[in-house]
Amino acid sequence: MDTADRRGKGERDEPGAEGAQRGGAQRARAGTLYVVATPLGNLRDLTLRAIDVLSSVDRIAAEDTRVTATLLSHLGIATRAFAVHEHNERSRAVEIVASLAGGASVALVTDAGTPGISDPGARVVRAALDAGLPVVPVPGPSAVVAALSVSGLEATRFAFVGFLPAQAKARRALLDTLAGLPMALVFYEAPHRVRATAAALAEALGADRGLVVAREITKAFETIARMTLGEADAWFAADANRERGELVLVVDAPREPAARTGMSPEAAAWLDALARELPPARAARIVAERTGAPRDLLYARALAKGGDRND
Repeated sequence: MDTADRRGKGERDEPGAEGAQRGGAQRARAGTLYVVATPLGNLRDLTLRAIDVLSSVDRIAAEDTRVTATLLSHLGIATRAFAVHEHNERSRAVEIVASLAGGASVALVTDAGTPGISDPGARVVRAALDAGLPVVPVPGPSAVVAALSVSGLEATRFAFVGFLPAQAKARRALLDTLAGLPMALVFYEAPHRVRATAAALAEALGADRGLVVAREITKAFETIARMTLGEADAWFAADANRERGELVLVVDAPREPAARTGMSPEAAAWLDALARELPPARAARIVAERTGAPRDLLYARALAKGGDRND
């Protein structure tokens, strides 16, 4: 029985799978979109398979052609990249699908890391999939995974949040929904906003929550620092360089409720009253600040009482 006979109906070999077991060089296949992860900073982090693909595709779609040109020059690849960014991704997706349908192979890259993760690319991938065209991941660097791997946190579960909204009200509303989640939270942030974001996180999630700041991952001034959210502002203020570069913030999961004290009758009464008027996370935060009761226990109770609200 050959391989085709062993596969179920409707299954097929994925493009790029050929040669995977042997570990040999792989050429891009016609009509295939490759989603290629590129280095966060250190060019040596590019995988051999990514080099194979970038060297053999017909076209390379890049978030910033200047950044990608540096990488391609380093690899000795003469193919010129064309721009696909947040402002033209919709129209470029149509163009890329047409190229794929015509038999061209296309690699999709961003400035650093994996396309589609807080970066352009998702619309292109969706358009190709909707057109029934093959899309192949070429995995590699990811700032999310890199930061978690050196955080020292037991992040069995984590939620990737990416960039928070710039508007204070929207940012607060999102953080309120995240406050009670029993898992680590991962954020991206720009240098000019990182101190304000750290302060907002401390206010919404609790100053005692653990924080890992992963800055300039894989680059010359890589910094991995551990602290609490309440200590973050002072840490950033101590050295202006700490507010520079690419930043990933990893917030530890809340402490287990069993390891903390219970709530007083007074705290419970305040919470029950506020939960009828406010979102659960906000009610829990206010009562925690006033009484010192554990926020995660308050939040769980507020969720249970949420049905009493008359919005």
